Amino acid sequence: MVQARKLIGAGSALIALAGVGAGIGIVFGALIQRARRNPQMAKRLMGYALLGFALCESVALFRLLVTFLILFG
Repeated sequence: MVQARKLIGAGSALIALAGVGAGIGIVFGALIQRARRNPQMAKRLMGYALLGFALCESVALFRLLVTFLILFG
């Protein structure tokens, strides 16, 4: 019974990874749109896009850590 609860909790924790993938897609989609409108700002926008990517990815890594703690903790 405890193992089933751990698996359900881990599965629930991993659902958030779908949102992370969508967030990364939104960040780089916005980068492409803005760089096309204003090519002079493309270099600066790339820095902001990488920052947004890093923030989205940190959420994914935190969620993965929580999942491992649920399963093996």
